[in-house]
Amino acid sequence: MSENYTALYEQHKKAGASFTDFGGWQMPLKYESELAEHHAVRNAAGLFDLSHMGEVWVTGPEAAAFLDYALVGKLSAIAVGKAKYSLICNVDGGIIDDLITYRRADDNFLVVPNAGNAKVVAAALGERAAGFDVVVQDASADTSLIAVQGPNAEAILLKLVPGEQHSLVTELKYYAAVEVSINGEDLLLARTGYTGEDGFEIYIPNVDAAGLWEALLEAGEGHGLIPAGLAARDSLRLEAGMPLYGNELSRHVNAYAAGLGPVVSLAKESDFVGRDALTAIKAAGVGTTIGQKLVGLKGTGRRAARAHYSVLKNGSLIGEVTSGQPSPTLGYPVALAYVDVEHAEPGSFVDVDLRGKAEPFEVVPLPFYKRQK
Repeated sequence: MSENYTALYEQHKKAGASFTDFGGWQMPLKYESELAEHHAVRNAAGLFDLSHMGEVWVTGPEAAAFLDYALVGKLSAIAVGKAKYSLICNVDGGIIDDLITYRRADDNFLVVPNAGNAKVVAAALGERAAGFDVVVQDASADTSLIAVQGPNAEAILLKLVPGEQHSLVTELKYYAAVEVSINGEDLLLARTGYTGEDGFEIYIPNVDAAGLWEALLEAGEGHGLIPAGLAARDSLRLEAGMPLYGNELSRHVNAYAAGLGPVVSLAKESDFVGRDALTAIKAAGVGTTIGQKLVGLKGTGRRAARAHYSVLKNGSLIGEVTSGQPSPTLGYPVALAYVDVEHAEPGSFVDVDLRGKAEPFEVVPLPFYKRQK
């Protein structure tokens, strides 16, 4: 059993959560029904504990230049108050983690890595900081992260924000963050999301997390808000075609095969870790003319593909499923899989070996689900 517990563990226990180990943390898998939690996020709102995620602050006069070197994107181009999705890679181009970076000031950035990678990313950033005038501080152990996701998220949050600050919430754009008073505390509020719905993430000191969790649940009464666990989070992100580290992304995968080529800024003037390898990978046509590519698969029957199931064409192995399950929103099975590029075009048909029986799936564009704005 994991030894890491979030500051909200008692709230989850009280709500009857079933727990699972995730990235070394004991996290709520579901409360009553993962299906109900999924539909709540799509149709009303869900409340998530994301405190297993990391929070690494990078500050100093050369913070922007340092992040341009440490990550594959051009982080110096982020405007203050905005955020950017990026990757931290090895020298061979393999993905150490995918992460979001928020620019809070000219010389102040918040890097948010995934749960199981938080310490690895903090250590890698610390090593790469040599020669730069920056300070890398891992604040993960002291910080909780609570997310409200769904079409009613904004209305719920506004109940806890003073009227004079309502416009800070309503005018907050996607992939942006702002300081705002929530439940009487000045906190960092972001609007990024991992569910395919509108929603917010709130960064808060551990000691204040339980109070905010309860206040959000109370504010959500009448708006359909319920707590949601990792099972619903996984089915929601899969419908939205969003990769999960450890499934679609790993040190053995490169950005171009994963469909994340646009995240890599080969045009930036400065060097960055993995640049030479990624330049060569792109030039070779990996993910376009050779190798494998991440695709979406839509089941034509009722049986779902699962991670590690083989993808076949005319009985020959052409790839492997990385994530898959029935889509609660769409009503048919969906999956993500790496397949040989010659079979990766939307409209192609392949088979998935479902425990000895080949079932037909169609390659379709991602995402599977896109919310109506």
